[in-house]
Amino acid sequence: MRTFSVIFSTIRAMSFKKILKLLSAVLPHPLFSFLSFYATVRAFSIAQKLYPKTASKNGEGNAFRHAFWCCLIMMYCCKISSPEKALNFCKKITDLHEELFPNKPLETKMDLHNNKIGMDYFMEILPGIHRQFFEKNFFIEELQKKTANAKVLKSLEDDFAGELVYLDENG
Repeated sequence: MRTFSVIFSTIRAMSFKKILKLLSAVLPHPLFSFLSFYATVRAFSIAQKLYPKTASKNGEGNAFRHAFWCCLIMMYCCKISSPEKALNFCKKITDLHEELFPNKPLETKMDLHNNKIGMDYFMEILPGIHRQFFEKNFFIEELQKKTANAKVLKSLEDDFAGELVYLDENG
């Protein structure tokens, strides 16, 4: 399976220091960590199906993937813990991802911004649905709408609060 191959080759390429930092974040929370890994695989796989040309690049598919990834982490972790703990872990682990796998500054801003959009969206719909009944399909349609209206991030000063952002690879 291509998704597992990508994830494991990425981990294999990490330095010892980065592996220790990752372990220090995931070992204290083994269930959250397992669920986050599962969310990573699911988000990557679904984004690849929906946005095959841009999910692995910096385009609209990447914006969708990051927001969806955070929604899935939150959904899975909320099934075993409180939304507040799930949110804290989600932010910690997704921020750590950006730290361990650094990009260019504009790419990092885009990823962190889209992660926040996903976490915010989950928390926005949380009061209307019991957290035990959440399903991945609750997020896909709305995040696809947000993706269709995503804005092009051109500089570090750009601020598109509440909107998904992506980089224009052609411009």
